[in-house]
Amino acid sequence: MKALEVKNIVKQFPNVLANDHISLSIEKGEIFAVVGENGAGKSTLMKIIYGLYTPTSGEIYVFGKKVKIETPEDAIRLKIGMVHQEFMLIPRFTVTENIVLGDEPHRGMIFDYKRAVKEVRELSERFGLKVDPTDKVANIPVGIQQRVEILKILRRGAEILIFDEPTAVLTPEETEDLFKALRRLKAEGKTIIFISHKLKEVMTIADRIAVLRRGKLQGVVEKEKTNEVELARMMVGRNVVLEIPHVEAKIGKTVLSVRDLTVKNKRGIIGLKGVSFDVHSGEIVGIAGVEGNGQAELVNALIGFTRPVKGKIELDGKEIKLLTPYNLRTKGMVYIPEDRKRRGIVLPFRVRENIIMGQHTLYPFSKNGILNDSEINKFATKKLEEFDIRPRNIHVRGGNLSGGNQQKLILAREMSIEHKFLLASQPTRGLDIGAMEFVYKKLVEEKKKGIGVLLISLELSEIMGLSDRILVLYNGEIVGETTPDKTNEEELGLMMLGLKRQERVLQ
Repeated sequence: MKALEVKNIVKQFPNVLANDHISLSIEKGEIFAVVGENGAGKSTLMKIIYGLYTPTSGEIYVFGKKVKIETPEDAIRLKIGMVHQEFMLIPRFTVTENIVLGDEPHRGMIFDYKRAVKEVRELSERFGLKVDPTDKVANIPVGIQQRVEILKILRRGAEILIFDEPTAVLTPEETEDLFKALRRLKAEGKTIIFISHKLKEVMTIADRIAVLRRGKLQGVVEKEKTNEVELARMMVGRNVVLEIPHVEAKIGKTVLSVRDLTVKNKRGIIGLKGVSFDVHSGEIVGIAGVEGNGQAELVNALIGFTRPVKGKIELDGKEIKLLTPYNLRTKGMVYIPEDRKRRGIVLPFRVRENIIMGQHTLYPFSKNGILNDSEINKFATKKLEEFDIRPRNIHVRGGNLSGGNQQKLILAREMSIEHKFLLASQPTRGLDIGAMEFVYKKLVEEKKKGIGVLLISLELSEIMGLSDRILVLYNGEIVGETTPDKTNEEELGLMMLGLKRQERVLQ
């Protein structure tokens, strides 16, 4: 039986054809994956199915009946639920309060909290999604928060469940728990639509896989009849190197030394607790950890945004006593931020202006306070070619570039500045497979040049593939140090959850 069909769905935005006559047929009780690069049309199509967008044209059928979905309320009434990448939960409410919000059981005029707790407990047991109904959401880990989101839509009777990048913030153990839950939901006859850019996970969990590229459906394939390489080729339109090439590290002198670094978070609470480590020239040191375990505090201290409570930072053997972004940059540090739109580029500025920021007061880009337009244009044109930034137009505003091209612009600027140390924080966050391949290539090139690289990433495959040494951050402390050849993703995941520690000996 067909659970969901979309026929010739078209969605036209001003100057962008997001969905171009897409037709899909999804069976009841299957896990159906939708993959594609950023801008391929995945999210637009799912928002149409969930009622957040109205299609320009096309038809939708739910369980064989033609329907009109104009709002999420329409979708919920048709037994369609969606778990968004960014959870829609209220932190100060309990698990139960979040799950029943908007549909609370009552005893007369009073909210029947005891009955709600009982309902949530029974629901969680039925679907194998273990939660404590009385926990506050603010106090539970990300993986449990996701279960709350799933239970919320199951309680409303969802038969078709859409998951948008559901593993983006999960550890390997939490991902495996999610997959167990999805298989159980499938066994109950639920239909799962799984949106992801992680091809390894898609090949693990999906029955069939739809590939979108530039708004068009490239094909629907059965898992048993395809592989990651073929899916990547369908997504990008060319052969893609999925494996990160291993390059032996040629370890040199220490370029970054951090000792006993203690930093407060935004709420004034200690978020980084006496952290010490070194990064040498010619190596990539990866920092693994679940988001919110001190990564932000470490980055903010290293770039001079936050003054540490105590500790010291040395660049190239010299202690930096005045930690400011400008001072750190002049001492040989460059930075790829995780939030490219807020910290990486100035959206209204043109490419030519964004690409010289940090060097705009220096020769040959300016003299006596006057910008040299011809030198700026020449430099920008060269970097657009060298870093494959598209369109090849130095006058395009930064905000009009795609995410991948914005990231390439940041790489072009930072890697063009003379430096000894590169801090890369979530450098592939939100990027499609083609842009990720490019970033990996450039980070490996930095290593070959003898640059010391500190890589902070939530993607364990990235940490394992690029790093020469791996530090694991949990609850603001480094709880382990290892190398890719002496560990695996499961062991790292245990350390990331605080379930295992490794003793470290600093040289």
